[in-house]
Amino acid sequence: MKIMNMVEGEARLSHSRREFLIRLATLGAAAALPRVLSSAQTPAAAPARPFRIDTHHHFSAPGQVAEMIARKTGQTPLIEWTPQKSVEDMDKGGVATSILSISEPSVWFGDDAAARKMARECNELGARVMADYPGRFGQFAILPLPDVDGALREIGYSLDTLKADGICMMTSIGGKYPGDPAFEPVMDELNRRKAVVYFHPYRAPCCQNLLPQGTGLGGELVNDTTRAITSVLISSTVVRCPDIRFLWSHGGGTAPYITSRLGGAASKLPKGLIYELQKFYYDTAQAFNPYTLPSFKKLVPISHILFGTDYPFGTGSAPVAKGLRDNGDFSASELRAIERENALELFPRLKS
Repeated sequence: MKIMNMVEGEARLSHSRREFLIRLATLGAAAALPRVLSSAQTPAAAPARPFRIDTHHHFSAPGQVAEMIARKTGQTPLIEWTPQKSVEDMDKGGVATSILSISEPSVWFGDDAAARKMARECNELGARVMADYPGRFGQFAILPLPDVDGALREIGYSLDTLKADGICMMTSIGGKYPGDPAFEPVMDELNRRKAVVYFHPYRAPCCQNLLPQGTGLGGELVNDTTRAITSVLISSTVVRCPDIRFLWSHGGGTAPYITSRLGGAASKLPKGLIYELQKFYYDTAQAFNPYTLPSFKKLVPISHILFGTDYPFGTGSAPVAKGLRDNGDFSASELRAIERENALELFPRLKS
């Protein structure tokens, strides 16, 4: 009997020990579990509130789509664009607001009256999208250049009636660049209004087929941006119109990287070439790679770099955000400025 009691006692002790070890392991796992879940589930369970502002985000109107199809421009993403697709990409990339703009081939195809009609269609559609998706969109209104009279009318209607956030111009149109004397009335009016003027590259007729089968288009578009920048510098448009806020696509083409080749403009610029280049604003579309960003950042003040994606072209908003984080060696505050705060300085209505 005594032996049996000893055996039962040891069994109870062994059972208690096992229970204690099990409870201890469970407590340890429970303590570690929140940390594991936090790192694994936070993005899905509690996504960050969208905050970025995309200043390079395209849309299209039916009239422009018809022209693109008829002319076989190959811009399928624009042809198939919808506001819903934009919002879906914005949500993936943490974009709160995108400023809509028309891409090339723009709205002028040789007929001034038709260009005026198409520009109005595009701008009114942009305003309607803004109204349908409150807070998610803004707009750079397109102008029917090279029709100067039509452009002046559209500036007034778009900024005063439609409340557009700024104006969109192509880097060239009809063989003319923004510093051309023919466009002085337009630039003077934009200066009077202290407008934000966003420039998108255009397929200049001179250079569309320099390489076979359009293989040089990507490089040609950024080169046209460089020619437009050179145009407003060497014509002294930037001196005559100091209140225009110039915003250049794709990191300013090649201009920030060939400053030594822009010296011919310096004699026309009382404050010097670098002063004017640093006064411009530039977006990050197609310019967020590890090779471009170091030189770009060295010339351009952080306060003049704006988040831009080139949607629906390119890779979408999320890869741009990742590229800036991975390749720019930006501090957290610098990233916040590029992704949002700098745009708020240009578009204060978005602060609300």
